[in-house]
Amino acid sequence: MFTGIVEELGSVASIRVNESGGRLRLHAPKVSDGLRVDESVATNGVCLTAVVVDSEQFEVDLAPETLSRTNLGQLRPGDRVCLERSVTLATRMGGHLVQGHIDGTATITAVEPEGIQQTIRFEASPEILRYIVPKGFVALDGVSLTVVDCDAGSFSIALIPHSAQMTTLGFKGTGDAVNVEVDMIAKYVERFVEQRRG
Repeated sequence: MFTGIVEELGSVASIRVNESGGRLRLHAPKVSDGLRVDESVATNGVCLTAVVVDSEQFEVDLAPETLSRTNLGQLRPGDRVCLERSVTLATRMGGHLVQGHIDGTATITAVEPEGIQQTIRFEASPEILRYIVPKGFVALDGVSLTVVDCDAGSFSIALIPHSAQMTTLGFKGTGDAVNVEVDMIAKYVERFVEQRRG
């Protein structure tokens, strides 16, 4: 479980991907410090298991399901990634409950400056948009954000300068993909309602 508050903006040291899966090595001095093999790290919002840890870097495996559902297979050496270690019972809940289970991706269609913020609009599939509501939660590349508005084909968020600097979102532009995890409570409510109607 995570909060969607990015702990470190790491970088890709290396990535190997083939038809059977992949291996991602990340340079992340802060997150690697004290990290142990078998611990979970949200990587662009994807819950992954550390399989190798040494000094300032760690490695994770990429399953075919992960590669098909997320933007991790598109990463290249030097690319930035949002990183967050799993929460503890003593962790402040600064964002919202994030599982690291990605529902799919969304594509940036516009980035517009508005005062100090950037309003970023995303196009997403109906399977994702059905859970997006104005002022609701969404995790994009593992970043806990509030939805500004939404329509039948897209939604938007407001990004402050600090979040732009500390996450991947400030370095992306039109056409780039982000990982999306919708609010899990919305999915549970939908399932309960469907079962009652059934």
